[in-house]
Amino acid sequence: MKRIILSIALTIVVSTGLLAQVTFPENGIKDKRESVYAFRNAKIYLSSGEVQENAILLIDKDRVIAVGKSVQIPNGTTVIDLKGRIIYPSFIDLNTDYGLPALIPPASGEVWLQREKIEPTNKGAYNANEAIRSDFNAIEQFEINAEKAKKFRENGFGVVLTYRPDGIARGTSALVALTDTKINEAIINDRAAAHYSFQKGSSRQNYPISIMGSNALLRQTHYDAEWYEKNKSTLFFDEALEAYINSRSLPQFFSATDIHNVLRADALGDEIGKQFIIKGSGEEYQQISRIQATKAALVIPLNFPNAPETGNPLEAMDVPLDIMKHWELAPSNPGMLEKNQVSFALTAADLKDQSLFWPNLKKAVKNGLSEASALKSLTEIPAKLINSGDKIGQIKPGYLANFIICTNNIFSDSAVINENWVLGQRYIIKEAENSDYRGMYNLVVANTPYRLEITGKQGKEEFKILKSETDFTKATGSVAHDYMSLGFSPDPQKGPVRLSGWKKGDKFEGTGQLTDGTWVNWSAAYTGAVSKQDNKKLETGNETDYNPHANPGPVIYPFVAHGREKLPVQETILIKGATVWTSENEGVIENTDVLIRKGKIEKIGQNLSQPDARVISGAGRHLTAGLIDEHSHIALSSVNDIAVNSSMVRMKDVLLPDDISIYRQLAGGVTTSQLLHGSANPIGGQSAIIKLRWGKPADELLIEGADAYIKFALGENVTRAGNPFSIRYPQTRMGVEQVYMDNFTRAREYEDAWKKYNGLSAKQKAGQAAPRRELDLEPLKEILNKERFITCHSYVQSEINMLMKVADRHGFKVNTFTHILEGYKVADKMKEHGVGASSFADWYNYKMEVVDAIPYNASILNKMGVITAINSDDAEMGRRLNQEAAKSIKYGDMSEEEALKMVTLNPAKLLHLDDRIGSIRAGKDADVVLWTGNPLSVYSRPLYTIIEGTVYYDHEEDQKRMVWIQQERARVMAKIKLAAEAGEKTVPVLPKAPKHFHCDDIFVDNQ
Repeated sequence: MKRIILSIALTIVVSTGLLAQVTFPENGIKDKRESVYAFRNAKIYLSSGEVQENAILLIDKDRVIAVGKSVQIPNGTTVIDLKGRIIYPSFIDLNTDYGLPALIPPASGEVWLQREKIEPTNKGAYNANEAIRSDFNAIEQFEINAEKAKKFRENGFGVVLTYRPDGIARGTSALVALTDTKINEAIINDRAAAHYSFQKGSSRQNYPISIMGSNALLRQTHYDAEWYEKNKSTLFFDEALEAYINSRSLPQFFSATDIHNVLRADALGDEIGKQFIIKGSGEEYQQISRIQATKAALVIPLNFPNAPETGNPLEAMDVPLDIMKHWELAPSNPGMLEKNQVSFALTAADLKDQSLFWPNLKKAVKNGLSEASALKSLTEIPAKLINSGDKIGQIKPGYLANFIICTNNIFSDSAVINENWVLGQRYIIKEAENSDYRGMYNLVVANTPYRLEITGKQGKEEFKILKSETDFTKATGSVAHDYMSLGFSPDPQKGPVRLSGWKKGDKFEGTGQLTDGTWVNWSAAYTGAVSKQDNKKLETGNETDYNPHANPGPVIYPFVAHGREKLPVQETILIKGATVWTSENEGVIENTDVLIRKGKIEKIGQNLSQPDARVISGAGRHLTAGLIDEHSHIALSSVNDIAVNSSMVRMKDVLLPDDISIYRQLAGGVTTSQLLHGSANPIGGQSAIIKLRWGKPADELLIEGADAYIKFALGENVTRAGNPFSIRYPQTRMGVEQVYMDNFTRAREYEDAWKKYNGLSAKQKAGQAAPRRELDLEPLKEILNKERFITCHSYVQSEINMLMKVADRHGFKVNTFTHILEGYKVADKMKEHGVGASSFADWYNYKMEVVDAIPYNASILNKMGVITAINSDDAEMGRRLNQEAAKSIKYGDMSEEEALKMVTLNPAKLLHLDDRIGSIRAGKDADVVLWTGNPLSVYSRPLYTIIEGTVYYDHEEDQKRMVWIQQERARVMAKIKLAAEAGEKTVPVLPKAPKHFHCDDIFVDNQ
């Protein structure tokens, strides 16, 4: 029965193989010989979890016919005896640009003194944005690259997924075999997957310049494709949208550049209904629980960093702790993913030198990655992710004949890949090395016995004829491919004995000549290894157990200095005997206790007790509500995008939870910040209001249930004042007004169109197209419906008046004018409109718009009844927000309590959060700060900054943490020193400049 089945399989596969070539003419005699090979006496990994010892693999042309111990070998088969070597499925790399033309260097990005590029320059029916390249198909430009294919094959790869890494929507990839034959034969799947990224690539258009802009553009493209698909019979033609629609059923890959983008990509996928396969960065261990929660499969690079140079103490000061720790922990990343049951494939992508692939893979195995998981991540998992698990990634009947032949366990340091078979074609990687002939032999030459010792390295063996343990004669010779030649002189006064022969079983036999020329027979029987000490040297060769990445330090959250191994938890806290600045009608009350439970302020009074509470002494200390920064740009990867109406971009999409400014501002008593878009556009992006929960991931910083806000801007930044090359509308203050009028008019029409459509019956909807979703109009519609609120960058009274009039015409109110340095001129009109003010304390005269600013501005606005706050707009100023508030005591005789309210209760009111934060009142969130003295004094500093009952800053702990940081740096530097002494490469690290954004900063983070 087995023979019948084998016969049928041969017939099917042979027929399939022949059909592949019938369309191509042959200039000569057709070669009809069968290409059937049998590999026997091998250890075969059918898959990562299925191994057969001493088995036979039978292939015909590009297919596996049979595999097992009892395979019948047909007549005429070429039989290759592997003599115990190991066969593995060849590897699959899912992240390459193999065979595709080199990319055009990317655009340098928008800079201030540069002519904008607004319209697309592509000719044809393409998308309006050049970064949307869904219409690109890799197969159309694919060419076999023999040199690159050879490098891939040398590392064990047989198949790669190739795509062009250019643009935000990157088109489709091709799955190709790494052969040197015709392209037609190399292609396994011409449209294998669709690819996306936040990186803009070679597009010369200005928009988008940020990751938040890329995110918005991808969302808009997705909704456009849905709308286009339903209505394209009556619309224009768009090749990119057509291609986007046609590629939705393919695996969806997303290329991320760091741990933040991995999580952002998954969140984007959740929003638009895509489960992305995400190409990661190697930093996934830093947020392993979040990675696990995504349930996304990953493609993980093995580009472990070189050790930073730390030998010079001054240079070492410039190396951040996170860079040191990443060097130590990066090789553990694959192992951590395996331990946490995250599905992942490995890739050689991002390696500048492909020869580092195997050293790094073995390094990962030494640091927690199991061999089975490593093999699976290079074979079965990538095959499954690309929907090709039925033809590649395993060695089974019917699968493609893609496999590698190795000397021994491929993950051992001494393993060598001898051959890589791709689609049944043999590629010699490294000729099979000789068997290990080293050891002790009983040598008999013409009935005369000798002791022969063979030592040294394989291929460079050393021969000795032993007379005793200490007396020996050196011999010359070589041994290779079971053939030995040997020469030695038993008598130094006479010539040498010369021998040659072949290995038979455990001994060599042959003929030779004695010193007098007589021909004799000889034999050398193996008796065992040399002494244990010598044998150990022989077996290990260059291998070593040295591993500077073993026993690494802890992962800290966030993964920067001042991160913690364990995050603080919510506590029951009783603060006793403090001077409490309530920012309520009770004012400042002395010798008062405050009880915090379940994240809320539960009681305020004297002689309070709570048995299970952590008691903190407030004697001689002052307790205030946590400070609130109404206008901040900390914890962001970028601050501006530059579409005239950028309302579709969201600051929550570029949150950086590991920005050290969060911790520094906690140390200054700040607990809440509104993170605003910049002022490059009249209509900016959507705000993110966060609590400074240091160590939490980005989405857990956001305040749950907070009202939605958006940034508007007026003045010089918007009109590109001082940029003679600018062509972008608007370029005058009059044009800014028209931007508002036009966009709010369009938003009202947009809302009406949707109301009309939603009012139709199901039958009526079937015959009418739905309106197109326009992400830039939806936030404006929310403003009109009082569901979103404006914070507007402003300076000059004329423009302040203008926006209030625009709001009156369209039936909404401006919520806050920020900066508002000429607010004192229009305080009465602001009071009448109902708008609040968020101002600088004494920043002025830094550009023409602020020449009329005065330090009494905040006091005048406050006295006029305008809700007034003091903001930072600056990472450094945010650390001393209490001192900024105190300046109005000098400028305007403001009371201390009213001054403090400008950074507590008043900004809470502007953010519509005063029912939750901004003052000390029972029932409010337990966001409080315990100061060493009067909170408005330059000599006071926070001892504890508490958010919802969790101590996020503790001054005493901070001092201990500083010591720990020094010790941790010293510990890792000691490892780096040992690594350098062992020959590992070290690289200099430039100082890491923090990103301190302001309103007008144009920072490109998507290239």
